[in-house]
Amino acid sequence: MKTIADLLLLGDPRLYETCEPVRPDELPLVPGWVADLHAVMEDIRATYRFGRGIAAPQLGIMKRLFYLNTDRPRVLINPELVDLSDETDELWDDCMSFPNLLVRVQRHRRLTITYRDQHWQPHTWPVTDWRTAELIQHEYDHLNGILCTMRAIDKQAYRWRPTP
Repeated sequence: MKTIADLLLLGDPRLYETCEPVRPDELPLVPGWVADLHAVMEDIRATYRFGRGIAAPQLGIMKRLFYLNTDRPRVLINPELVDLSDETDELWDDCMSFPNLLVRVQRHRRLTITYRDQHWQPHTWPVTDWRTAELIQHEYDHLNGILCTMRAIDKQAYRWRPTP
């Protein structure tokens, strides 16, 4: 089982790579990946008091998969953003790969995402909740090698967060 010590940190070159799709024959690996993602998220929550989602590449699993745990656990395999609202908003974004740094970014307020679940069933999810939409965009960016530091709104868009 992976722990917080296995989390890739800012500067690790793997965080800047584009991930490969999960193939149907890799489906038996998904429960182990999800267990590791869940365990590391729980470590982050206990240590830093935040964490609603984590992407596979943050643990060196270079696959298009992320795990959300907000109102319930959700596994999104091979997600695609298919509709982003024109309306945007700004927020201070955080990331498990640099837990003490906050970055001011702009995100779309609503979106629709298509994905497969851990049983390979297809889903289309229209996301109208702003907090969920910005979270999905953050995790989706990880699959494309994009960190929120690369989306900073300007050169002063960084803030240090002390460890709780």
